[in-house]
Amino acid sequence: MTDFCVALTTTNSSKEASKIAESLVDERLAACVNVISGVESIYFWEGKRCHEKEWLLVVKLRANRVPELKRRLPQLHSYSSPELIVLQITDGLSEYLSWLRANS
Repeated sequence: MTDFCVALTTTNSSKEASKIAESLVDERLAACVNVISGVESIYFWEGKRCHEKEWLLVVKLRANRVPELKRRLPQLHSYSSPELIVLQITDGLSEYLSWLRANS
């Protein structure tokens, strides 16, 4: 078990995805954010099935920073209820985890 995690969120534009990613890295809340385009999301929202193009953000950060991410993400995000799913990193290449530690 490590003291790092990956957080996932989606947004509806490349511009917003970049803004969120850059803010999280600039604020040293995340060591790295991958922005993945071409995500197709199908979901129910307010009683209606939606089918949207979204951008997935994969946020790598220290687990103890998750409460701060939970406060900051809604400030940066245009969605009234942004997705935020956090997954614990249980193992990884020690050199990469050292880099994560030094940059978040």
